[in-house]
Amino acid sequence: MNCTSQLLFTGAHGVVPPAYELLKEEHEVAVLGAPQSQAPVTTTVINIRSDTAVPDHIVWSLFNTIFMNCCCLGFVAFAYSVKSRDRKMVGDITGAQSYASTAKCLNICALVLGILLSIVLIILVSTGSLMIVQAILELIQNYGGH
Repeated sequence: MNCTSQLLFTGAHGVVPPAYELLKEEHEVAVLGAPQSQAPVTTTVINIRSDTAVPDHIVWSLFNTIFMNCCCLGFVAFAYSVKSRDRKMVGDITGAQSYASTAKCLNICALVLGILLSIVLIILVSTGSLMIVQAILELIQNYGGH
């Protein structure tokens, strides 16, 4: 029993305690560096796709749908914007750029037509109201003169 208990408490060399060996190995690794092996080094390459920003113009399309929906161009632009966002989520950058370009063109057309129609409406209302005021004044003068 004495021989077995002595083997359990002594280190690998029989006299050196195990904690000292661990400290010695840690010191050797720190000073000398990691052991160099002759085995070929294998590397792993991970391709991380860069997140290219593809604008989908969805806010602009929503604005044109709500406020300037001339000939339903705003709604069609909104549909293309949603398609562009879907393509971007799937990872089809080319498809997303194509749909985004179409949405941008439709948004520009909707915005220009909306602004032009608003200007024409303002001109018609202002000139129409002036004509109505003139007609009322004529009626008052004609009936007032009789």
